[in-house]
Parts: sequence; structure tokens; C-alpha cells
Amino acid sequence: MTRTRLLQQLEEEKCWDLLVIGGGATGLGVAVEGASRGYRTLLLERDDFGSGTSSRSTKLIHGGVRYLQQGNLSLVLEALHERGILIRNAPHLVHNLSFVVPLYDWWEGPFYGIGLKLYDMLAGKLGLGPSQILSREETLRRIPTVEPAGLRGGVIYHDGQFDDARLAVALARTCADLGGVPLNRMEVAGFLKGEGLVRGVAARDRESGREYEIEARVVVNAAGPSCDAIRQLDDPGAQPVISPSQGVHLVLPRESLPGDSAIMVPHTDDGRVLFAVPWHERVIVGTTDTPVDRVTAEPRPLAAEVEFLLEHAARYLSRDPGKADILSVFAGLRPLVRGEAVNTAALSRDHTIMVSTAGLVTITGGKWTTYRRMAEDTVNSAVRLAGLEERPSRTADLPIHGWLAKGGVDGEWAMYGAEAAALEELCAVQPALRRQLHPRLPYRLAEVVWGVRYEWARSVEDVLSRRTRALILDARASMEAAPEVAALMATELGRDEVWQAAEVAAFRTLAEGYLP
Repeated sequence: MTRTRLLQQLEEEKCWDLLVIGGGATGLGVAVEGASRGYRTLLLERDDFGSGTSSRSTKLIHGGVRYLQQGNLSLVLEALHERGILIRNAPHLVHNLSFVVPLYDWWEGPFYGIGLKLYDMLAGKLGLGPSQILSREETLRRIPTVEPAGLRGGVIYHDGQFDDARLAVALARTCADLGGVPLNRMEVAGFLKGEGLVRGVAARDRESGREYEIEARVVVNAAGPSCDAIRQLDDPGAQPVISPSQGVHLVLPRESLPGDSAIMVPHTDDGRVLFAVPWHERVIVGTTDTPVDRVTAEPRPLAAEVEFLLEHAARYLSRDPGKADILSVFAGLRPLVRGEAVNTAALSRDHTIMVSTAGLVTITGGKWTTYRRMAEDTVNSAVRLAGLEERPSRTADLPIHGWLAKGGVDGEWAMYGAEAAALEELCAVQPALRRQLHPRLPYRLAEVVWGVRYEWARSVEDVLSRRTRALILDARASMEAAPEVAALMATELGRDEVWQAAEVAAFRTLAEGYLP
């Protein structure tokens, strides 16, 4: 389904049942939930699917060990249940990963051992494997570069890992598979109202400049950290409900953490959990929790945050990382709901649904792991508000686009699941597309073409940041690959050399912010 065809569908439909603002995890989940129930569903995303917070996570689908520490058992239970559902529905994108908690004090073994057994118990039949105490020798075997001085042993447990941006794209395609219309580069500029109630939106196509007035039975604001700005389009006097918090991650070479296990440190100096996680043959170290005053499309890591992560990584890794080792550093904003907590690390990750006087439904808070449950709750609320025919949720058993009946796919096309064969066929028809995008990146030119043709990639950033994860894996290498990506995209999209030059310049400016 091309973007041109999606725009045609937008013009053909007189009134949508459900209109969703925001194409991150929450908005995409709401759109899939709505379309799967048979409601006429439209999703409008200002930039690109998953371009904000939803592509800047720690890449974990987890119950939340930290929430267990806080005593929030209901959130842990819900997240563990949703983790199991997601691994079942998207096995090409989500998998089991073992985590080791290194132990340096005598009391840590019983303390964390009992806590993680409770974690196992809460997961029930959807558990991924039992936790257990490890000897010092077994801990060093599983994480060879853990700091050996004073090491007593470890505790191993299991959680889920995923590729956030690839899941976002897969959800957009699932929405389209179900008859929904997901459109990127569509900015909501205001609301249409009748008798004081929201009846739709005024939107602008950021590519063509064309403006639309779109009617809908109910509108859902799922704009993440920008949800207050959307609420204020509806009601200029609406008080902010978001306390944005910045989370920063470092990307290091794989040599920093060889082996198949991640490291989890339960308590850092600022009270957060620290992870060092193997991902796409790199290691992600994160995260921070820094309150910020304003929401920006491209939050920048602070020098103090980078130093904080390097310092803590050095405490637990025998190969102390320095700035020269950092391949990329990225930041994302959490849409935390305001509360009485004194710091954002203590604010709840539960989701909140609000309905304005004019009938705008806002969903905020939450996290990737619980996106499906958030969407189910939101659509239930929207359906009741709009007086739509009530229909049961189907998403607990709904395969995500790319799902394979016989399990996953091995090899370089694994993330594409059922479409791996089509990518292989594309390379067979055009052998030049099999060439590697860059010597330091695990991608091929075919993925650029695929992203444009089938995944609505519209810019060099879309391809290098989200259709592939080149920008995160190696910011410098992605900058070097940008000209060839622009040339390939220009051929597919019918763009000229001026467009190519502008795209390369814009991407390089962006990528410089990912360098330490």
C-alpha cells in the first residue's frame, strides 16, 4: 500500500469512526486495536512512525524489576502478561534474553534471588525461564567482561528484547493490513468542532502542503510527550499533565560485553536500574532519568549524562569504556504523568486516559511493553464516548505483520519475518542491491529500496534511523552512507539532485547530535 493510495483513501472516506493523533507505540497500538475491531480508523503522524520516544528505548520488553522494587505489583503483573503476548504475536521482533545481576555484597544473593523468584512467579505460564543463583565462575563465564574484583556471584533471570522502531513499522503495516490508514508526515493543526464538541481535525500534508479537514466520530490524542500541545489545541487553558524526563543511552562495541547475556545493575546513584545489553552486535548502556523543561523533537544528551553512564559502566565492566569507544549516543523523552513524586525516576509508568469537555480522548504515560493493553483500554473508552457499536478486542491473539506460523527466520533478514523471502527475491532480481550499505553496518542496499516501496520511508533519516538502525549502531558510518541512500531513494521517489543534497545535509546535521 503506497502513501499515494493511503492519501486517496483519506479523501474517499467522508467520516472516520476513530482518528488517532500520533504514530508512536501508543498511537499505533490504538490504530491497530481500532482497525482490528472493524472501525474505520485513520492515524496521523506529524513526522515518521516511531520517530520520537518510541524508537529511543532500552530495547527491552519487560515486566520492570524496578517497579517490583517499588512495590507496584499490578504494573509488573500487567507488563509480564503483555510481554508474553507480544513474544507470541511478534516472534520475529521480540525474543528471550538472559540478564545477570552481578553480586558484590554477601546480602545481595538472597535479596535479589528472592525478588527475582517473585518476578518468575508473577509471570506464571508466560514466563521465559526460571531465575537462579550463579557461582562466581558461572557469572564470569556468562559475562566475561564483568568487573571481577570483589565479585561473589550473580543472579540470572529472563526478559524480552526487541527492536522498537522495527516494531513500530510492523504495527503501521498491521494497521494497513486490517483496512486502517496510517499516514506519516501529516500534521494536525487544529480541531473541527460542532456544538462545542470535537468532530474532527484540520491537518496538513507536510510533503505537498495540502490541507485537509477530516471528520471523525471520535479523536484520540496519543502524541506522547507532545500530548499537552495537542490538548491545548483543543483547550488553550488546559493545564499540562506531562512531566517530561530524558533518558540517554550509549552504544558501545560488542567487545565491551561478549557473550549472550545482558547485565542488570539494580541500583545506580540516581536510583535507576542500569542495563548493559547486547543488541545488533553492539552494546547499549542506559539509562538516565533527567527532568527537562520542554519537549523537543530531537532531545540532546547532556555531557553529565554521558559521564554518568560511562562512570557506572566502568564500575561493572573490566574494560572501562571512554568517550572514544562510543559509537552513538541517543536520547528520548518519557511522557510521565505528573504526580507527587519529587523526581521523575519515581513517577508512575502506568497509563492515564483523560477526556476533555469537548470530547478529545487523551492517552498518555505507560511504556512499550504495555502498549497493547493501553490501546485496548483507550479504544474501549473512545467507543463508549462516541456511541459506536461495541466489539470485543482481538489483539491479544493478533499476529503482527511479518509473523510466521513456524517460528522465526534466521539470518540477515530475520527482522522481516515472513517477508524475508521477498527481500531475497529482490536481491536476486537486482543483484547490486545485495551489496552492504557500509563496511561497519549490517545492512544491504535492498533494505533501502524495501523501506521506500513497502514501509513508507520518505527521508534519509527514516531509512538510516528507523527502517535500519544505522544511526544508532554507528553514527559516523551512517553519515558516510547517507549519499548513497539518498541516491537510491531519489530513484524510487522520483526526486532530483537538489532533494538529495538537502536530505544528506539534514541527516548529517542530525547525526552529529548522536556523536559524544
